[in-house]
This record gives sequence, structure tokens and C-alpha cells, in this order.
Amino acid sequence: MKTLVTFTITLILFLLAIVGYSNSSLKANFTTGNPKIMSINSMTFGPEGILFIGDSKSAQIVAVDLSSHPKVDNSKVKIDLLDKLIADMLGSTIDQIQITDMVVNPENNNIYLSVHHGSGTALLFRVDNNALKPVSLDNISHSKTTLLDPIAKDAKDKRGRELRKWAVADMKYTSNTIMVSGLSNKEFGSTFRSIDFPFTKEQNYGSLEIYHAAHGQYETHAPIKTFIPTKIKGNSHIIAGYTCTPLVIFSKDQIKPGVHNKGRTVAELGSGNSPVDMIEVENEGKRYLLIANTNRPLMKMDFSDLEAYEDSLTTPVTKKGAAVGVDYVNLPFVNVQQLDKYGSSGFLIVQRESNGNLALKQGNTWWIKK
Repeated sequence: MKTLVTFTITLILFLLAIVGYSNSSLKANFTTGNPKIMSINSMTFGPEGILFIGDSKSAQIVAVDLSSHPKVDNSKVKIDLLDKLIADMLGSTIDQIQITDMVVNPENNNIYLSVHHGSGTALLFRVDNNALKPVSLDNISHSKTTLLDPIAKDAKDKRGRELRKWAVADMKYTSNTIMVSGLSNKEFGSTFRSIDFPFTKEQNYGSLEIYHAAHGQYETHAPIKTFIPTKIKGNSHIIAGYTCTPLVIFSKDQIKPGVHNKGRTVAELGSGNSPVDMIEVENEGKRYLLIANTNRPLMKMDFSDLEAYEDSLTTPVTKKGAAVGVDYVNLPFVNVQQLDKYGSSGFLIVQRESNGNLALKQGNTWWIKK
């Protein structure tokens, strides 16, 4: 009898654990339907096959469940004439196609591309056996949250360029938190948000200030274009890339909600340029930072150099295009339009090759060495 009671109690506890696990799932509050995504400006993956989509036009972050997509072997991925392929699929022309982001699911190395069509439509594609398959977002399991105080829809910079697309500039997921860089409608527009996931009604954000060496001034309006959360000397930091092109480090502990936060500028990578993507890779026990750019080759920076550099740039760089601060190496990959990590040490790129071909392919990891 005692054995039966013990078994019964164990079974009840086991069933309660299952129920508790089910209720604690990150997708417990998902609903199926149309999330009404109007733009896809940035993407990042979380666990359980959840893709986070930054929709600047609607000022929202949408989490969609892609866990049903089968794992695909992308180890030899190579798609040529990528823009023409997409245009042909849409019955359109290349000049109407803009690839806005590329992301790799770290759990299975599945590859996704987001595209904006000239008509204003946002689309998502999945790479399958070196072909593209559309991912419908019309009726999908999802959850979403609206950004607080986003940059106004009609806001423009001094050159008359629309700023709303920078409501969500970049995103990363870490430890049940979505980190979002972009612009708000506040006096100090450059904003860094920390959004709990699963989504709640609360949303924390603070403003940012950096010294821009190429401009010779402190700035509070330029958004972080791309960033990564990482460890520097064992502590949590954010490495951030800005247009024209300061590289800045923020201590994660010092980025407080509702507070004006100042970063430490550790490099000026050359004016007349903007960072596109940034990833961290590892090879033979060494860590490297890779930065893709609009008007510069792919850059490689050794984390040991980042950690050794304790200064902060506070004086102007007057020579046009000059680089100062932490050293980096230009890799032989030019016109890299999208970049993401592939596996533990590899990387994937969308590159406009010298013959005009727009290719989705793996980067040569031979260059990620000492």
C-alpha cells in the first residue's frame, strides 16, 4: 500500500510538472491570425523557433512561431542572382526589390530573408535546398507588443530623409529579453529598449549619448545601426556601431531605463560609411568581431584588442576616412549587404559580387584565424 501511495504521489507531481512546463512556455500567450506586419526592418531569433520581427512602420515587435519548419541542410548554400530570383517570384523587377535583413536560426541553421517590395509589401522567405520558399504571415501563431514613444511617422532628418524606418534599427534576444535599438520621439532620440518576453504591458527604455570622433562632437540623435550583447573581461556589455562610423561600448549594467546613458567610443572606423550587421564568431579559442559595412570591406576585430583598449575617443578625427582606436583588419569581402552567424564559427553573407551577381553564400572561414 505504501508503494502504491508513493507511486501515486510521484505521478501527480510529474503531471503537475508537465502542466507547469506547458504554462511556462514562451508561446503560452500566442494567438493564431494576422499580426498585420507592415514592414520588416530587423529580425532576430529566440528559442523554441521564435522569430522576432521589428516592424518600424507599425512601431511593433512581433514574435512568430516558426518551429514547424523542418531543419534544412544549408552547409553548401549558394544562391546566385538572388534579387532576380525574388523579383521573378513576385512578377516584378529588380529595382522594386530590397532585402532588408537575413537571419539564421541558431537551433537548426535554417535561413530566412526579409524583403520589401516597391508596392510597400513586406515579405518573408525561407531557404530550402538552395531555393526560396515564401513564409506566409497572414495566419500565423504569434504575439506582439507596440513600442512606446516611437519616432513620429512624418519625422525627417536635416536632409529630408524619413526617420520612421529607424524606429527599430536592430534587435537581439537574450535571457527572456528583447533588446532594441532605434529612435524615439523624445528630445534625445537615440534609444535603447529592453522588452521582457513573453510580452507584458511594461517596457523600459533609456536615451543614449556618444562621442562621434569623425564629427568632433557628442551626439544623442543617431540610432545604433547594429549591435551585439557580449562579454568583455567577463562582464556583460553592448558593442554598438553607428553611421560614419564610431564603435561604442556600453556596460549593460549601466544602461538604465529612463536614464540618459553615455557610451565609451573605442574606435572610429572611417567616415562616409554605415555599419550593416555585426556578429561575434570564435575560432581556435579566440573571439572575433565581424562588421559588414555599406562603403567598406568586411572588418575583423580581435576581442583581445577590444578588451585591452581602455581609452575613450574624445577628440576629433579630422582626416577624412581615417580610422583610429582599436585596430581591425579588412577582409576580402566587399559589398556585403547582409551578415549573420552560421554555426559556431562560420558566417553567412549576401554579397554583391564584382560581376554584379547578388549571391547568398557562406563566407570563407579561413579568414577567421589568428
